Amino acid sequence: MKLVEIARILGSTADGTQTNSVEPLGYSIDSRGIRQGELFFAIRGENHDGHQFVEAALAGGALAAVVAQDWIAPAPAPEAKLIRVGDTLAALQSLAASLVRTWRGRLIAITGSMGKTTTKEMTAALLASGGRVIKTVGNLNNAYGLPLSILKMESDGCHASEFDFGVFEMGMNHRGELAALAGIAPPDVAVVTNVAPVHLEYFSSVDEIAAAKAELVSNVKQNGAAVLNADDERVARMKGLRSDLVVRTFGIERNADVTALALRAEGVAVTRFQLVTPRGSVQARLQLGGRHNVYNALASAAVADFCGIPLDRIADALAAFSAPKMRGEVLKFQEGFTVIDDSYNSNPRALVEMSATISGAEGYGRRIVVAGEMLELGSAGPELHREAGRSIATYGVDLLIGVRGLARELVEGARRNGLKPECALFCETPEEAAEILKQEARPGDLILVKGSRGVRTDIVVRRMKEWSEERGKASERE
Repeated sequence: MKLVEIARILGSTADGTQTNSVEPLGYSIDSRGIRQGELFFAIRGENHDGHQFVEAALAGGALAAVVAQDWIAPAPAPEAKLIRVGDTLAALQSLAASLVRTWRGRLIAITGSMGKTTTKEMTAALLASGGRVIKTVGNLNNAYGLPLSILKMESDGCHASEFDFGVFEMGMNHRGELAALAGIAPPDVAVVTNVAPVHLEYFSSVDEIAAAKAELVSNVKQNGAAVLNADDERVARMKGLRSDLVVRTFGIERNADVTALALRAEGVAVTRFQLVTPRGSVQARLQLGGRHNVYNALASAAVADFCGIPLDRIADALAAFSAPKMRGEVLKFQEGFTVIDDSYNSNPRALVEMSATISGAEGYGRRIVVAGEMLELGSAGPELHREAGRSIATYGVDLLIGVRGLARELVEGARRNGLKPECALFCETPEEAAEILKQEARPGDLILVKGSRGVRTDIVVRRMKEWSEERGKASERE
């Protein structure tokens, strides 16, 4: 899209850009990382007003800036490089929506309480064997991130017509958010991975969370498709929301269109199973441990199967897929212990499932869980932490280290359910947890590090890596 077209789509009244036939090389809302030739959107957020950084963005090489009609620019501001609109966030979303409306590819939208980023990455990998794919960048899944991810189709010299599939993650923590995101990018296929007690700070019950997730299914394009978790009752009930949709279910425990038979774990890094779909079955190998990742694989396979990807290509793509950073990465340390870095995010169900995974893994010595406080749980937070701690204690975990805030309740729950006080410790910071782990880690140990992003349990993994590297260098000097 040329700058003059963008100005027209946004209904800008500015004159300076109307004759500019240059295409932006990208789109940005962050002046700090602006690249030469990008179009900068000055977004007014809760904490910052992007208009304060327009001059910095233009000085940094921005082609032009989208600004509010009522913004008073500094005296020497180059008006010719400004596209004035009523609302800059609405303009960003409108531009992305306009692109989607004219695009002829298939748009897959993924939501859920857990696993949506891994499912997004896996789905994109499977579809890549059948065409060119654009996907959400990282986890940019909100009102800002979704349009920026969509506009990647028109960045760096690419054009939307070159892409066959778009795989976009859509997140929410309030009612109405998914409906709004689906308004920007109406999906051909909606995927709901699961519903769990997360974001309870903003909802009164898990049923309310399910109702908010269901907004995605309600906003699928006419005669589109929904891929739903048959083993999650709340998700399975979404099948009745629309009579015009093709529904593909996935699951392990209940009858489903796409399922996994003969599950077999090989340590914590490999899972084998027979993948069964409406078009046949194939032996599958996944370089990820845990049943939760099998569910992610089944959801992705259901999308790929629906989109006509041959089963052998689905199996090959699953076998080649590796864990995204900080989302179940298996790290082998020279000291002989293994760390599962799952520090990007956490919630009670995910923590318990990962603890069960390391408990059932064969070939390891002690099992250690470093668990950060789980955020956005509202008034249910203390009890949900205690309940998770009680569950962890039943799995035979040898050492539990809780990090920050309500993780104290996690530790208390584990102690009350039989874990000895010296085996259930609480730390105020991830740095303190790393120091304990340096003293405790032994050859053969299997260590899970998990926590909500805001708690920064990734610091534990980083400190352990630095410690191991220093030990290695010390050995070389000796």
